[in-house]
Amino acid sequence: MSGIEMELRRVRVRYGPLEALHGIDLPVPAATVTVLLGRNGAGRTTVLRTLAGAVRPAAGRVLWRGADVTRTPAHERARRGLRFVPDLRAVYATLTVAENLELAAAGPGAAAPALDAYPELRPLLARRAGTLSGGEQRMLALCRALLPPRDGPARVVLVDEPTLGMSPAVAARTYTLLADLRAAGTAVVTAEQRLPPGLPPGTLAHELRRGALAFSGEAAELPAHDVRQ
Repeated sequence: MSGIEMELRRVRVRYGPLEALHGIDLPVPAATVTVLLGRNGAGRTTVLRTLAGAVRPAAGRVLWRGADVTRTPAHERARRGLRFVPDLRAVYATLTVAENLELAAAGPGAAAPALDAYPELRPLLARRAGTLSGGEQRMLALCRALLPPRDGPARVVLVDEPTLGMSPAVAARTYTLLADLRAAGTAVVTAEQRLPPGLPPGTLAHELRRGALAFSGEAAELPAHDVRQ
C-alpha cells in the first residue's frame, strides 16, 4: 500500500494459552509519528515486539513496504533499517557508555550527533551503563536509536516508553528528536500510557484495550476520548 512503511494484518499473538493481540490491523505510515496508547497489559508492547520481529504472530501477517516479513528474524529487520528500543534491558549493562555507542555508530566520530542530543552523557562515557540512573539509561538507549544504521538511514524506529525516568525538560527534548526523525523520512512508533504533549501535527494514535483496537485516528482527535484499559 502506497505510503505505508509497515503493517500488521489480522495479527494474533499468544503467550502460552493467553492471547495478547486479537486479530488487529494496524498500519505504520512512512515519515509519520504513531503513538500506541493503553494501560499495562493492553497490548502496546506486543505490537512493537511483533513489528520488530521479537515475537512471531500465531496468525496474521507483518508487511514491510508490501513484502511479507512475518518470518523475517529481528536481526534481519535491524539490517534493513529497523531500530527497536524496549522499555527494559535496552542497554548493554556491562559495557561503558562509550562502548554502547560504538556498537551502534557507523564509524569513528559517528556518535557525536547523539551526544549532542543528550550532552548529559558526555561526562559519563567511561561509566558502565548498568550503573547509570534510569533516566540516563533511557537517554543512552535513545542515542543508539538516533544514530543512523551502518547500512543507511533508519526506516523504522520503535520505542517503548521513550521518556521513562526522564525529567520533563529532557522528555520534551526527546519528543522533538523523534519528530525530527519523521522529518527525515523515518516512521516512528512509540508506546505510551497517555498522550504526551508537544507531538507534531499529523501524529497518529491507536488506543489498545486488552489486545484490541479501541480507537484509530489523528492524535488531535483524542482529547474527548477517554483512554482506559
